[in-house]
Amino acid sequence: MEVSGAMHFDWERGFSAAGRQHVAVMVDEVVRLVRACKPTLIVDATVGTGGHAERMLEETEASLLGLDRDDAALRVAAERLARFGARVTLHQANFCELDLVLDEAGSRTPSAIVADLGMSSFALDDAERGFSFGADGPLDMRMDRTQKLRAYDIVNEESEEELARILRDLGEERAAQQIARAIVSARRRQPLQTTGELALVIASAVGGRRFGAINPATRTFQALRIAVNRELESLNELLEKGPRLLTAGGRMVVLAYHSLEDRPVKQRFKELAKTGEFIMVSRKAMRPDADEVANNRRARSARLRCIERVSH
Repeated sequence: MEVSGAMHFDWERGFSAAGRQHVAVMVDEVVRLVRACKPTLIVDATVGTGGHAERMLEETEASLLGLDRDDAALRVAAERLARFGARVTLHQANFCELDLVLDEAGSRTPSAIVADLGMSSFALDDAERGFSFGADGPLDMRMDRTQKLRAYDIVNEESEEELARILRDLGEERAAQQIARAIVSARRRQPLQTTGELALVIASAVGGRRFGAINPATRTFQALRIAVNRELESLNELLEKGPRLLTAGGRMVVLAYHSLEDRPVKQRFKELAKTGEFIMVSRKAMRPDADEVANNRRARSARLRCIERVSH
């Protein structure tokens, strides 16, 4: 197995975190859609710790190129997928760089591209990564820890107007202005350093109330994570490049978890279907069944869409 890209990994901490199993969402549906196109090369654009990749390798004879921005997750995936030997190549990269990675790897045209846009519980549960308000940690939120921009920088340096825009546009936060004002007020006393400090500021801004079952910090943390990692910009690039890289008969499968992700996937697939080069495998998004939702709470908001390239 080849593992490329710059990786810096704390083995003891990494595999301790890996012990908290990340359960792949809608894996049966993903495998069924990929297997139907008789793939020779699968690109798992968000390989994470290897859940979808493992099943696809088990149930096809394809080679797999796995990409992920998270160096720690890639190391776990390398261990998990080691038994497949030379069929697997892993590369640390943003999926918007898929075309460059394929060129560098000298790979042929992919038969399938799979992207699970959800946040990995492997990273989410690691307090040191700063993705969650559930445990106190540094305001980080970087998927690729070699990049400079952190949540700390946005929270403590952006203007109130820009903070409100980020929370409103990327978190669909109804109380964006109040939360932005509270953040700016709090950081005048001293910079906000941790996820716990930020969560307290948010709770104070909205009176600690919850919208339904959602913690008041949920949308703010989502917005900051998306901003730090330029997730929507990267997704738009993947949707622009990915389908055109497929061989005839190849499929692109995308799992999204909220409307900001699902909307551009739906729109792009519809646009491609109008060209005559592609067909939508399912007109509506596929959803997990009740049993999966009961056994894996993370699956409850999943929407799966698939497009097939019918001609070049």
